[in-house]
Amino acid sequence: MANNNKQSKMPKFNVFWMYGLILVFLLTVYWMNQDGSVSQEVSWTQFESIVGKGGVKSITVYRGKNKAEAVMTDSLAKEVLKDLPQQPASPFSAEAAAATNKVNAQIPSTDKFDDYVKAWREQGAFSGEVKYVEGSNDLSMMLYTFGPIVLLVALWFFLLRRMGGGAGGGGGIFSVGKSKARLFDKDNATKVTFQDVAGLAEAKIEIAEIVDFLKNPKHYTELGGKIPKGALLVGPPGTGKTLLAKAVAGEADVPFFSMSGSDFVEMFVGVGASRVRDLFRQAKEKAPCIVFIDEIDAVGRARGNKANMGGNDERESTLNQLLTEMDGFGTNSGVIILAATNRADILDKALLRAGRFDRQIYVELPELSDRKEIFQVHLRNVKTDGSVDLDLLSRQTPGFSGADIANVCNEAALIAARRKKQAVQRQDFMDAIDRIVGGLEKRSKVITDEERHSIAVHEAGHATVSWHLRYGDPLIKVTIVPRGKALGAAWYLPEERQIEPKQALLDKICSLMAGRVAEDMFLGFIDTGALNDLERATKIAYAMVTYYGMSDKIPNISYYDTSGESYGFTKPYSEERAQTIDEEVQAIINNQYERAREILSQYQSGHHALAELLQQREVIYTEDAERIFGPRQWKSRTEEIIKEESANRAAEAAEAAGDNNTVTPPPFEQSDNQ
Repeated sequence: MANNNKQSKMPKFNVFWMYGLILVFLLTVYWMNQDGSVSQEVSWTQFESIVGKGGVKSITVYRGKNKAEAVMTDSLAKEVLKDLPQQPASPFSAEAAAATNKVNAQIPSTDKFDDYVKAWREQGAFSGEVKYVEGSNDLSMMLYTFGPIVLLVALWFFLLRRMGGGAGGGGGIFSVGKSKARLFDKDNATKVTFQDVAGLAEAKIEIAEIVDFLKNPKHYTELGGKIPKGALLVGPPGTGKTLLAKAVAGEADVPFFSMSGSDFVEMFVGVGASRVRDLFRQAKEKAPCIVFIDEIDAVGRARGNKANMGGNDERESTLNQLLTEMDGFGTNSGVIILAATNRADILDKALLRAGRFDRQIYVELPELSDRKEIFQVHLRNVKTDGSVDLDLLSRQTPGFSGADIANVCNEAALIAARRKKQAVQRQDFMDAIDRIVGGLEKRSKVITDEERHSIAVHEAGHATVSWHLRYGDPLIKVTIVPRGKALGAAWYLPEERQIEPKQALLDKICSLMAGRVAEDMFLGFIDTGALNDLERATKIAYAMVTYYGMSDKIPNISYYDTSGESYGFTKPYSEERAQTIDEEVQAIINNQYERAREILSQYQSGHHALAELLQQREVIYTEDAERIFGPRQWKSRTEEIIKEESANRAAEAAEAAGDNNTVTPPPFEQSDNQ
């Protein structure tokens, strides 16, 4: 114990000690002459007396300092220095000064000193050489001597700090292996709870058990239960994985370490593994706590997929250390690992095994009810009026993530502020959805009459065919006003299906091909405006053949790889099968092309009326298509919301004194680059 106390009292080594020793050494060297000797300072009277004794070999006169230095013979030096007071003008001791053969003194002036030298020569006391040197003051001498050294040291410090900022944090290069995790404890003012996380009901249920364990660990340990050591949050971007992890820390009221997977990766070998060790060391000291690693796929990718040519793979070393640390925890240590990723399929299998990430919690895109809750959360700080309908907003944002909905609310507030309104209204939200989905309206873009007619025919083709398809999405709006990269667009309110029947995919391809068919039939030529339509139709057709097994010649076979390991340099099928796949895709596209031609031929007059109305008004809505084609034969659960929106729009048009050009933006867009 005594030895331990002594060791604890000893000061720790600091790198700045080394800098201090170097500085002392340099100052010592400064006071040394070139030959390593020391000069004893005397008065002018003593100096004159010493020279008069006749034992001086040479004299050096420093003009700038008005100082003279005399070099004596050894016999004279012993005689003179022993009688002088021991007051050395250097860091050395008096004994060291007595061993020198030099003395120096301040002279009256250089001109007068020449007279003294002449007198000494006439007396025969001095016959040596007299040197005149342009001496400088001590400050300029120090700058001249140490200036380059100081610049080099300053440059070194600058480089260390730059390297420390990019690699080692505040400690510089000496802390390059330290963890860069940020700590959020219970003393932080900003705290996220489950009330701030809307939707995600199923994910909350799964993760609430972790919160309960951190609050009441004895309840589980007494029964012999063990809490999962890790939980992996998997889902598309923007669905709230990071927010859910912060809510867990806020609810449990424990320290929360947050770090990105890319923070472990560094150009130096071994840094990633060192940071992993330091992170878990800090976590054990703060236990019970939560460690959250965002985008863990940056270091957790499956090992062995790519040969590293015998070199050291830093990512694999970091992953190996992470696996060791997660499996090396003591039982019920109180440290829980949460991680988030968008690509669980590419993670290493050892990372997902029981004992590490025991649970995988899927955070999917919000459903209709979840979107309504998310709108309620984000509208807390937005000043709205009674016209805002959350049911309508949630229905018009299918496929939107939580981040997208937050963007809609913010964009609506900005639009209302731009229009000098006192509150955000429903129209502002509609414009915000339209802006996010379709892009900014570009009415200033110059379009010729021929192009305008071509765009109207193209968009009317989409609307006509979609209106008469069984699985066609309910139409909201068709516009030929340029928006974003598209010259025209059609908005639909798609059904939120969990599975898609084969006929729904075929109907979607048929609707996409309708624009190109309308150009060919009614204009006599085709143009480049159908690029986006053709791209999407081709992808759906290839997915039907190669993924879903919906081909007549290649039934019930899927080449989709869910493991994420891919097939390397070889395809999982032969060249003959590849040719068959291409033939099947072409057959699907051709059949739907002809099907769209038949529908447009049957409803040719309605298509022409719709295209003409589009050219006149630029924007048409559901009620316009219903007036031309009649009610749709197939109703869907979204038809009611469309009718409600149409009624509201008609009421607004009546209040606006017959202004039929009121624009009500849609929810979801099936756009094309027409």
